[in-house]
Amino acid sequence: MPKVLVSDALSETAVNIFKDRGIDVDYQPTLGKDKEKLLSIIGDYDGLAVRSATKAMAPVIAAGKKLKVIGRAGIGVDNIDIPAATAAGIVVMNTPFGNAITTAEHAIAMIFSLVRKIPQANQSTHAGKWEKSAFMGSEVTGKTLGIIGCGNIGAIVADRAIGLKMRVAAFDPFLTAERAIEIGVEKVDLDTLLERADIVTLHTPLTDQTKNILNADSIARLKPEAFIVNCARGGLVDEAALKVALDEGRLAGAALDVYETEPATNHPLFGHPKVVATPHLGASTREAQENVAIQIAEQMADYLVRGAVTNALNSPSVSAEEAPRLKPFIDLAEKLGAFSGQLTETGIKKIEIAYEGEVAALNSKPLTAAIVTGVLKPMLADVNVVNSGVLAKERGVSVSETSRDDADSYDSVIRLRLITEQQDRTVSGTIFGLAPRIVEIKGVPMEAPFTSHMLYTTNEDKPGYIGALGQALGEAGVNIATFNLGRSAPGEGAIALVAVDEPLGESVLQKVRALPHVVQAKALSF
Repeated sequence: MPKVLVSDALSETAVNIFKDRGIDVDYQPTLGKDKEKLLSIIGDYDGLAVRSATKAMAPVIAAGKKLKVIGRAGIGVDNIDIPAATAAGIVVMNTPFGNAITTAEHAIAMIFSLVRKIPQANQSTHAGKWEKSAFMGSEVTGKTLGIIGCGNIGAIVADRAIGLKMRVAAFDPFLTAERAIEIGVEKVDLDTLLERADIVTLHTPLTDQTKNILNADSIARLKPEAFIVNCARGGLVDEAALKVALDEGRLAGAALDVYETEPATNHPLFGHPKVVATPHLGASTREAQENVAIQIAEQMADYLVRGAVTNALNSPSVSAEEAPRLKPFIDLAEKLGAFSGQLTETGIKKIEIAYEGEVAALNSKPLTAAIVTGVLKPMLADVNVVNSGVLAKERGVSVSETSRDDADSYDSVIRLRLITEQQDRTVSGTIFGLAPRIVEIKGVPMEAPFTSHMLYTTNEDKPGYIGALGQALGEAGVNIATFNLGRSAPGEGAIALVAVDEPLGESVLQKVRALPHVVQAKALSF
């Protein structure tokens, strides 16, 4: 009989799910705060169910000799050492969608708090004052709500805002025109959203691309009477720039539920008369806490009893027999997806995948999941091989695959075609030994290995370009590891894929883009 330790508070319903599935459950809801005791007993359990109090870090994982699964009732897994769990063969699960409605409703509540000055009026009235004229507010009806990030939560916010008779504009590179129509929003670029929005609300993960997406420059594009609401992730808004704009009267107000550093007990914006602040309450409702508790109990029970894997952050659905053959192709698949995803700057409409040769006989589900994960990861930090299909569907991205038994020139080839609102890009790869390798880009034959840091350029095929590119990189102190070239025809379009020793900064990319004949230059990482 599998044995599960629940070390944080879950509902009685969730605990009974384990019991009903024939699992021996040990419910110790305060154990997560006792690190030494947890370490002393974790070795007896097959599963560990937690919320946020328990820190399932490397020492706990090392002591959990029998652990097969760690389940987080909620979305955030900062309290779980996923690399350590992966190395130990432990599946890590979370519940990424259980808090969506609660978080969306909190954003709407923050909007009303801002525009009607409810917290300030409440404090004044409790103090015995009657400052009715001091708290003149405004209606949301007819106003434009700008949503940055229109996935699951953003779409719910949009639905509620439309019900309030607001106009809704959305910026999300993965939101297709068809999906925008379906949920009733206008898809716009970021600059347009900032110029038109009366209220901006953020619902995007924190990634390298979205960090400080609202910075001094973007905040300056907003109307002086605009408001900012952040119930998503700390770090999406440059808090120092936000304070300056509020102090200088270039912004009407802001509502924050998340902060760059948490817990935030001392913050420059606390006490500001134009700021509404809450202590990360987005998921704090009885309904949400119950939902995620039930979901994690069901997921863990299904895995321990039947081997089913749902919402795993570190494990594709692969049998033990398939794993050795699939492993190099999964690596290739995710790198091909990451290659295309990092080069994509507009909404994705279709992901088309073709498996040719020996790879066509393998289980394609984990391969396709790996490709979609790679495509989406540059913009969606929480994407993984389990939820990537759901996230793609939410954004109206269609995913299709075909296979054929033979392949041209190679034993196995994976071909990826990414159709966006403005481009149609292809890339193909194969396995040399056990190493993934590119063999075609945009119809141009090219053989190139994947390396940690790469420069991708497209250019007109003109004499002197290669020398100029090498000189520009050399002057910037960038060391070239490998240099691979391809072209469609003499004098026409050409592609360079350059492996370099260090990440490329924006200043280096600007120098490359300024070279004659350059069409595009992007830094890639794998």
